[in-house]
Amino acid sequence: MKDFLYRALITAFGMGIAAYLVPGIIINSLGALFFSAVLLGVVNAVVRPILIILTLPATILTLGLFILFINALMFLLVARLIPGFYIQTFGAAFLGYIIVTVISWVISSK
Repeated sequence: MKDFLYRALITAFGMGIAAYLVPGIIINSLGALFFSAVLLGVVNAVVRPILIILTLPATILTLGLFILFINALMFLLVARLIPGFYIQTFGAAFLGYIIVTVISWVISSK
């Protein structure tokens, strides 16, 4: 549980940076930021593997690049479910998720 909360805080930090850098991402409160980070972790653990299996042919044809599309969809799904967290375009979700992933990777690697 402690590890999950640590990862949620890292993800929340990355989402805050993404909201600051990407014009199409809006986070209205710290509560929305934290709950969206927790929900993103849950969605990535439950829904994302199912989508990856269902879209395996597209992932193979694109040499794995289709997974970036799935990640952006998960980011959009969380934005639709959490009030106070908005993503205006798919491009903003795509760029935002890349920023969150890179920041999480850099912080977690230390």
